[in-house]
Amino acid sequence: MNNKKAYYITTPIYYVNDVPHIGHAYTTIAADTMARYKRLRGFDVLFTTGTDEHGQKIAKSAENLGIEPIELANRVVLKFRNLWPVLNIKEDDFIRTTEKRHEIVVQKIFNRLYEKGDIYKGEYEGWYCVPCETFWPESQIEGNKCPDCGRPLEKYKEESYFFRMSQYQEKLLQYIEQHPDCIQPESRKNEIVRFIQNGLKDQSVTRIKSSLNWGIDVPFDNQHVVYVWFDALINYLTVAGYGTDDRKFNFYWPEAVHLIGKDILRFHTIIWFTMLMAADIQPPKLVFSHGWWTIEGEKMSKSKGNVIDPYQVAEEFGPDAFRYFLLRELSFGQDGNFSRQLLIQRINYDLANDLGNLLSRTIAMTRIFCQGKIPEIQDKEEEVDRELRTLAGDTVDQVIKNMDTMAFNLALENIWTLVRRTNKYIDQTEPWVLGKDHAKTKRLNHVINYLAESLRIVSILVYPFIPMTAVKMWSQLGIKEEIEQMFIPEDTRWGKIQVGTRVNPGENLFPRIIEIKESEQDKSAQERDIIAKQDKEKVGTKKMDTISIEEFKRLDLRVGKVLSAEDIPGTQKLLKLKVDFKTEERTLVAGIKQYYSPESLINKNIVVIFNLEPATIRGIQSQGMLLAASDQDQVVLLTTEKDVDPGSKIR
Repeated sequence: MNNKKAYYITTPIYYVNDVPHIGHAYTTIAADTMARYKRLRGFDVLFTTGTDEHGQKIAKSAENLGIEPIELANRVVLKFRNLWPVLNIKEDDFIRTTEKRHEIVVQKIFNRLYEKGDIYKGEYEGWYCVPCETFWPESQIEGNKCPDCGRPLEKYKEESYFFRMSQYQEKLLQYIEQHPDCIQPESRKNEIVRFIQNGLKDQSVTRIKSSLNWGIDVPFDNQHVVYVWFDALINYLTVAGYGTDDRKFNFYWPEAVHLIGKDILRFHTIIWFTMLMAADIQPPKLVFSHGWWTIEGEKMSKSKGNVIDPYQVAEEFGPDAFRYFLLRELSFGQDGNFSRQLLIQRINYDLANDLGNLLSRTIAMTRIFCQGKIPEIQDKEEEVDRELRTLAGDTVDQVIKNMDTMAFNLALENIWTLVRRTNKYIDQTEPWVLGKDHAKTKRLNHVINYLAESLRIVSILVYPFIPMTAVKMWSQLGIKEEIEQMFIPEDTRWGKIQVGTRVNPGENLFPRIIEIKESEQDKSAQERDIIAKQDKEKVGTKKMDTISIEEFKRLDLRVGKVLSAEDIPGTQKLLKLKVDFKTEERTLVAGIKQYYSPESLINKNIVVIFNLEPATIRGIQSQGMLLAASDQDQVVLLTTEKDVDPGSKIR
């Protein structure tokens, strides 16, 4: 609470009737990433998470185990608290709804609404979903099944206190209209608006103790406990200092951002916003609802045994690889698919090949050619240098733009464009060649300096996403300052690398993962020899089909230069190429991933069937087909003996 601008970001508080899974990890990693990013942007950040420990589900589970609800909560809460350090998550506050500080705030808000006349006593009769802790009106259910989870509902008729949510319908619609960015993504905001327009009903906000005794007492009626959702939502006020620290609350609360899963959006917008309006508190600045993860294309389910354990993934692949995959694989807000194979591909191609190799090559060349120290620039900047420097500046601008809208995957795509361009810079400048000619020492020093500077900037940019990796990069570059103390954009401006800094070689950031299934293993050498012999015999006996010269003339074969190449996630063989034909650029999808890495294709001349009818492959339109030769063990692209202009025809 100084001269900095505030930023307050929260996850939902997680229900202790479950163990941590990929959904919990995803939300909390995203929140941690935003918190780290905002600190690099100079904000005073409050990042909170916690556990929701009241309600009927907890009471029933504890009863089944023969223990008290608080004993169950105390057991399960550790599984969440202990997970966050494993995933490199550093929250500022962890709240439990069983804490006294929270009870005080809940009762304070409940009293305030009761005294205003917005809470009244009545009788509830209707349907209740115990797993979702949700009341459902008759009009919204079919076949006595919960509209959200599909499990059986229970019929209740009991005394209850109600919150006059219905009288805030128009005020809520007006607020959302005046604050169009308060609910994101846009599609989910529209869903909420339609739901409100269909009419709001008053909300039951207590349970009578004769049916549920596990909750916070209603302050003026000890025969009732507060409904778990009314209780849980107030945690965001508790940790912000409501009623206990006005200075803290007034600083952080106006900048409140809630990250949640789409299944709890109605609670966090309709019930929560109207509760706050009734209490004369401004609603949060933003509620951002992300999607769900399927597992290998299937919905996550305990019965199917496909629930992803974050502890296990972090232990096997490392926390930063897990973080990178979750934030890179899909747009935040959309549904995504978790696949072990997709994760391994991201590790091998993005993290090991692109980033890890770039760092290790740069550190190695600094040791070999510059006595292990960052050299001074003594040479004029060439066009290839200017391109790299300019791209670095553009990358910072794009990362800022995308992170401000929580477009994590786009921000990472921006950063990896710079990573791959820096790898290309090595291939273009060929430091190993410069190092053989003493007359080119100045040029060599320039190149090494630019490589180190690009990596310095990349380190800062990736820190919010993969913090341990960024610290390792920082250390290998020999930089003494704390990376957490850097600022964007000030410290990501080009030219801040300290000349004379001694690099500190370390282990590979991400070793490649080789995982071969038994069904995919190569056949034995003897089997391959038999197959090869049979193939030769077939060629010798089979009559070859022929085409006429006129048919051949119909083929338009041209030379193209590969501008960019990237793998297509979820595939084992496919790469997406951007190819220059001088008069136009085209996209090609090619099944050569097993034989060519994306970076090895950059600037390579290839031969393409130019007039082939376009085909859509994995949602990408492929505008041509490249030509290659193959034998039993390899695929080799057809290229040109000498460099020729893109677009040249093969005659």
